[in-house]
Amino acid sequence: MTFNDFLTAINNFMYTYVLIIMLVGVGVYFTIRTRGVQFRLLKDGLKSMLEKTRKDDGGKKKVSSFQALMISTASRVGTGNIAGIATAIAAGGPGAVFWMWVMALIGGASAFIESTLAQVYKVKQDGGYRGGPSYYMERALGKRWLGVLFSILLIICFAYGFNGLQAYNMSSTLEYYIADYSNTIWPPVVGILLAAATGSVIWGGVHRIGFISSVIVPIMAALYILIGLVTMVIHLDQLPLVFGIIFENAFDVQAIAGGFAGSAVVIGIKRGLFSNEAGMGSAPNASASADVEHPVKQGMVQVISVFIDTILICSSTAMMLLVSGVEGQSGVLDGIPFVQAAISSNVGQWGIHFITFSIFTFAYTSVIGNYYYAESNILFIKNNKMVLFFFRVTCVLAIFLGALADFTLVWNIADITMGLMAVVNIIAIFLLGKVALKVLHHYEQQKKKGQTPVFYEDEVGLTGTVWTRDKI
Repeated sequence: MTFNDFLTAINNFMYTYVLIIMLVGVGVYFTIRTRGVQFRLLKDGLKSMLEKTRKDDGGKKKVSSFQALMISTASRVGTGNIAGIATAIAAGGPGAVFWMWVMALIGGASAFIESTLAQVYKVKQDGGYRGGPSYYMERALGKRWLGVLFSILLIICFAYGFNGLQAYNMSSTLEYYIADYSNTIWPPVVGILLAAATGSVIWGGVHRIGFISSVIVPIMAALYILIGLVTMVIHLDQLPLVFGIIFENAFDVQAIAGGFAGSAVVIGIKRGLFSNEAGMGSAPNASASADVEHPVKQGMVQVISVFIDTILICSSTAMMLLVSGVEGQSGVLDGIPFVQAAISSNVGQWGIHFITFSIFTFAYTSVIGNYYYAESNILFIKNNKMVLFFFRVTCVLAIFLGALADFTLVWNIADITMGLMAVVNIIAIFLLGKVALKVLHHYEQQKKKGQTPVFYEDEVGLTGTVWTRDKI
């Protein structure tokens, strides 16, 4: 057994058994404790998302709730929403889509709790706000060492692992157009262009990251969903059959008994959980940056991000695949080739070019969103300009190298570090859940009185946060 085989075995065990139990468990627990907050306050989240951007005393715009939403959505929405769904259907069958939906609905509660906590325990820094799991582990649990551990895991996973792999995915889309692509001069050229494009944004700071994400992500998400809708309209007569297959396959007891680890249940849950990232501790890093009047507002906005990722974008991919008549097969026709074959069958050859463009833009916005998460955690460990400069250089280098080769080993390391990151965060939000529940109660009490919810720490018995009476 090679070292990579060993990592693969650990990866499969951790995701199939440990993480699924923990993430599903905490999602169900918080859904019950919040009385389904992800559904009850969805309208409030939509209103908060559309609130105007506020300015500081110097007239500089702060990070809006919408921009924070788009940063987290940018990270969530990547090539996994296209290739990942194709692989899930090819391996687990159409029933995997049903369990993907279920996980988005349950995971919304976990997303609410972690993002609300990120808002409560955020800190002022460089004229804005920073926060996330590392910050609430230190400030609420009093365990800086745990926050540092979480930060290291996130940096390895997102800045180097996932970003290198996103760069590879962008580069490899050109194989369809350029013969013998990997042996030409184009991979390093693409690597340099991607590195330069990334560097120009990350050296521009969080406001430029927020601006890029808030422009590209909504446009691409809308276009992609539109193609999905067009495909469904073209094949309207097939939709009852498709939904029937999804539900029938989701509850195929005989298939589940034959191999639970490879069943539609497990594969669908994994795809849903690790596409929307609810409870895994990544999105709270973006949530904390938003300037809002009450933590619950941003908690609900992040629920919307989960729904955009899974209910809208992943479902668009699933429908394009399932109405096409093209049958995926794990290891034979899955991933990007499965999507290309399906969309070509649906709308013709031009659909392949659209998928290429989608992969490029989704992957690039993921790189930007992932970088922001990693930067927030570098600053948690050491807020130093030289350290930050060196970190940015290594991030840009990872993008360049990622465009040149397929790092299977790096993929496994990134998966494992993300899994460990999730374990640490789940324990933290479970321990701190009562704080988020108090903040939620405070919000709902003000709403019942007909007031516009505004949060101050002393009203829920907290001290030492930015939510003091003179915070604005």
